[in-house]
Amino acid sequence: MSLERALLFALRLLVRVYFREIEVIGTDNVPRDRGGVLVAWHPNALVDPCLVTAEFPGRVVFGARHGLFGWPVLGAAMRALGAVPIYRAMDRQALSPEERREANVRSLSALASQVSGGAFAALFPEGLSHDEPKLAPVKTGAARLYYEARASLPPEAPAPVIVPVGLHYDEKHLFRSAALVWFHAPLELPPELDARPAGEGDEAVSEAVSERRVRELTARIERALEDAVHPTDDWRTHRLIHRVRKLVRAERARRAGAAVGRPTLEERTLGFARVQRAYYERLASDPERAAALRDRVERYDDSLNALGLDDHELETNPPIGGLWLLALTLVQFVFVFLLLPPLLLLGYLVNGTAALLVLGVTRLLARNTKDIASHKLLVGAAVFPLTWLAVIPLGALAHGLIAARFPALPDMPIISGVILSLASIAGGLHALRYQHAARRAWKNLQVRFRRRRRRELIAETLDVRAGIFDEVMELAEGLELPGLVSADGVVGSG
Repeated sequence: MSLERALLFALRLLVRVYFREIEVIGTDNVPRDRGGVLVAWHPNALVDPCLVTAEFPGRVVFGARHGLFGWPVLGAAMRALGAVPIYRAMDRQALSPEERREANVRSLSALASQVSGGAFAALFPEGLSHDEPKLAPVKTGAARLYYEARASLPPEAPAPVIVPVGLHYDEKHLFRSAALVWFHAPLELPPELDARPAGEGDEAVSEAVSERRVRELTARIERALEDAVHPTDDWRTHRLIHRVRKLVRAERARRAGAAVGRPTLEERTLGFARVQRAYYERLASDPERAAALRDRVERYDDSLNALGLDDHELETNPPIGGLWLLALTLVQFVFVFLLLPPLLLLGYLVNGTAALLVLGVTRLLARNTKDIASHKLLVGAAVFPLTWLAVIPLGALAHGLIAARFPALPDMPIISGVILSLASIAGGLHALRYQHAARRAWKNLQVRFRRRRRRELIAETLDVRAGIFDEVMELAEGLELPGLVSADGVVGSG
């Protein structure tokens, strides 16, 4: 196995451990007969390129800020994966502006050669990671990269593509959260933006691409990314749009007599996109009515927060299952609490200590929310394996102490240490699983208790929800919205 393949395997394993769930859609939008440029927004620092690299259905190389290449281990791994340094004006560096421009020309040429060779190059055209619910201004690097790769291909070769990538997180800073990677359809470029200018040779095209075309292509990339990101003006608006998404889903299901299932990240993203587009279109065409509806949604949101309930919890208790599930739960209870406690305890002791160290280092290093997941990922990738390795000599030492009192024990301290290390890994995995189950069970109990105590207020809130739903449907009438809605309210891509 080559070093690059080994690193890719390790990276995929790392992101699959960090995230509880990763959904990947749109891989059929990535052509296999040519190279191209991936463009994505940048809300989660180093986690973003890790996700795209791990889940992309082919070879992809990234343009990354040059400072990362100086990090121990990370810089070497990035070089082995083919990453190319990008020199940003905002970063501290010893280069003059002219030297920086020349270095970036070399970097874009290196990425362009990958694209012309059939691979994909990826850029974050905002030029920085951030915590805003909208795009930062898009820079021209992706457009210049496209044109340089286009110019280096023979005239009869198929043109490279530009594929927008949507990155969506439910809680981007939390360990064991969920992520969606969405490869959207390639940009359709008009002939004046895509074709090689008549009468110009390859050298002229590669060295002096028309600034007008670069600006126009950059504007198209920005619009495509907005369609993939679904931006909002602020986080309050972002949360209210999610509230309407959940409200509409729950009310549709109630009227259809259907159970409200747990939505996939794809459904959540599409549902959000529908509400976001409808809100901003009506804000432009009928601002007074849109503002009045927003006020109603804010009051409804305040009511739900006071109740401590979510939209789908207003009318039904969390399910407890039938007799078979109850019997299975009892068997699991006996197994877990009679046989697994030593394993779980070991898992908590070993991995809990490592987790506290990771959290402590993350709090010291992470200055913004966008950096939290990256530090957890990188620090955890070092701390946990080192902790498991440290268990081996400790286990061997413990074996020696026990063997001194019980001479009949086999003399195999290293094997005992390895077994203890493997047991600590298994215990940590079981601890994660049952911690998640315990949180869900506790939340379900809280929901049942609150619904029992506040029946009248819940009934009033349901009436408010129904009225808001009717108003939302009226405002959305006649608008062309993304996704397809089934009778029970499930939103799909069709």
